[in-house]
Order: sequence, then C-alpha cells, then structure tokens
Amino acid sequence: MPLAAFAMPAAVTLAIALLLFGCALRVGRMRMRHRIDAPATTGHPDLEIALRVQMNTLENAVLVLPPLWLAAVFFGPRAAAAAGAAWVAARIWYAVAYTADPRKRGGGFGASIGAWLALMGMAVWGIAAAAFG
Repeated sequence: MPLAAFAMPAAVTLAIALLLFGCALRVGRMRMRHRIDAPATTGHPDLEIALRVQMNTLENAVLVLPPLWLAAVFFGPRAAAAAGAAWVAARIWYAVAYTADPRKRGGGFGASIGAWLALMGMAVWGIAAAAFG
C-alpha cells in the first residue's frame, strides 16, 4: 500500500497531538489565572479539573495510538482514521463536559472507550487475518 494511503490516520495522529497540546495550554492558563506555581497540582478546582482532563487524555492517547496504527496497517486506513477521529471528538466532548461539570464527563468518556474498542477490534481482526489467512 502506498504511503499516501495512510494520510488520514496521520492526520488523526496530528489531531491527537494538537488535543494534548490544547490540554497542556489549558493547564497553563489555569495556573496563571489562579496564580498557582508549578509543581503544585492543587489550589483551585479549575486547575485540578484541567490537570485531570490533561492526564486522563494523555493516559488514553497512549492507549489509542498503537491500535490506531495497527488497524490502519492491517485492517484499513480509512476505517482506522474514522474510529480515531471519533476518539478525538469524544475526548473533546469529555474535556468540555468535565470542565463544565465533572459529573457530566461520562458520555465523552464512554464514547472514547467505544472508539478505542473499535480500533482494538480492527487491529486484532486485521492482524489475525494477516497471520492466519
């Protein structure tokens, strides 16, 4: 498959990097707004929420990137990119909901887990098909 076939999963990977950067910027803004110097991780609920959103998104990004690329290579780049884009959208939903009211983060979290499961399913199916014909 030509390298250009992987442009969509590559774009999703860049979107994930931008999402992580956006989360880090929000943490920095909350530190400045509430005058909380690093390395403190407490001091105002806005900072604590921003840190939780950042860390949970980072933790999940580490889990989503390998199956995104395995699914792209062994299952299909378009399907993998679609599930990866759904993951990005769900993480944005999660971040916005968590920032507004931490009790309402479940929808975005659940949707991101669903996208991850889809990527895992594609990766496993594709690898098994390649390995066992």
